[in-house]
Amino acid sequence: MRNENKTGVWQMSAAMLISGSIGVFVLLSGQPVTDVVFWRCLVGAVTLFTFARLSGNRLPPLTRKVIFIAALGGVALVLNWLLLFAAYSRLSIGLATLVYNTQPLMLVMMSMLFLGEKVTRAKWFWLLAAFGGMALVLSSQFTGAHNEAWLLGVAMALGAAFFYALTALITRRLKGVPPQQIALVQVCVGVVMLLPAAHFSLAPTPLQWGILVLLGVVHTGVMYQLLYSAIQKLPTPLTGSLSFIYPLVAIAADQAVFGHSLSLLQLAGGALILLAAAGNNLGWGEKTQPSAAATPR
Repeated sequence: MRNENKTGVWQMSAAMLISGSIGVFVLLSGQPVTDVVFWRCLVGAVTLFTFARLSGNRLPPLTRKVIFIAALGGVALVLNWLLLFAAYSRLSIGLATLVYNTQPLMLVMMSMLFLGEKVTRAKWFWLLAAFGGMALVLSSQFTGAHNEAWLLGVAMALGAAFFYALTALITRRLKGVPPQQIALVQVCVGVVMLLPAAHFSLAPTPLQWGILVLLGVVHTGVMYQLLYSAIQKLPTPLTGSLSFIYPLVAIAADQAVFGHSLSLLQLAGGALILLAAAGNNLGWGEKTQPSAAATPR
């Protein structure tokens, strides 16, 4: 493996490890979801801007059209974060993450409906497999073992997956624009969106402030930099394969920190969802390998 590929592998792996721990820090912050996302966006924006200045690379000016499209993606991305973070406390980090990982298949359906892209037999197979996995993951609800809050959490995780796929769909229209610029516009949009909803009267403890800063600096600024650097170095199949570190870390972290475990049936369903997402991303069963996009959580 070339040195550039080796660097890309550790960068992508580090980005996914960081991404997989987000849920733990969101819950440990003890803050309202709107506040967590607001501070993540604000601190993340400062961090991304600082990285851009320190890199010494001159970024091209953005047109109004590009800013508008990136801003639309930013709205979808922020809604994705709000719904996913809210789902963590109603389900569990592990279960919410499994439901959330239906987003690659949602992207396929949205591309078919809105862009007129052809869906091959292989993609239909992976779509059906993902829905079968969802049925297994949610099977315990069919016995009446959970309440309305649990169902709301499932709906939120699915909503988060929808807005993640929408973000990816919108970002496709920004080919040629440096990803760091897109990310900076998106988090700035998040600051503007959530400023009216932020609870400035709350007084987080020093530990909680530390967690909020960590989410902005490490889980947003550093993670974006690692992710985009890796994408520039690695072939798409390898990027797609390494992206599945994220849900595995999230499930393990949930078990280790909060003691939340999944049943064997739910784990089997989760494995089927991840297998379907991998098959879709890596083009298993296709005559030609499709492109895949990695977007931060």
